[in-house]
Amino acid sequence: MISVTDLRAGIVFEERGDYFLVLVYEHIKMGRGGGTIKVRVRNITNGATIEKSFPNGARVQDVSLDRKKVQYLYKEGQVFYFMDNASYEQFELPFGIIGDFAPFIKEGLEITLFAIGDKPMYIELPKILDYKVTQTGGASKGNTVGAAQKDALLENGLNVKVPLFIKTGEVIRVDTRSGQYVERAK
Repeated sequence: MISVTDLRAGIVFEERGDYFLVLVYEHIKMGRGGGTIKVRVRNITNGATIEKSFPNGARVQDVSLDRKKVQYLYKEGQVFYFMDNASYEQFELPFGIIGDFAPFIKEGLEITLFAIGDKPMYIELPKILDYKVTQTGGASKGNTVGAAQKDALLENGLNVKVPLFIKTGEVIRVDTRSGQYVERAK
């Protein structure tokens, strides 16, 4: 058991048979009363993101996660195939575990897999990934009130807004948390 004051982003805890990944931690102290701990968590079992509140002295069941580096191989239907980098053993993960990261996964990508025992729970991608631009739209002349941007289709099928100077064939960096253009790859 760990105190709720020890919860931080990235920590996983168990409550009533469900596993929760802490995304945001906030400690709120109001006047004379005791403090309240508010956390935004993702239910690893079903993918739902919710907010939870705990009184200052509460405790939750901590979970020991195993981390391992795996490499993405290919996708067949709704199943993704990976290889363990240590044992070279191949295994599959269902779409439910990949979730929102599916558009960012490409062949040969190395990711971190978190598991409890032998049961895979969730994956973690690098924050920034490089993709080749396969198609860009034309720029609208005179449409430059704000930061001028155009649509670009990437090698993984993802559509992102990029600055007007990006051309087809260039490699750009994309933030996997937001899906937005970051910069040109060097």
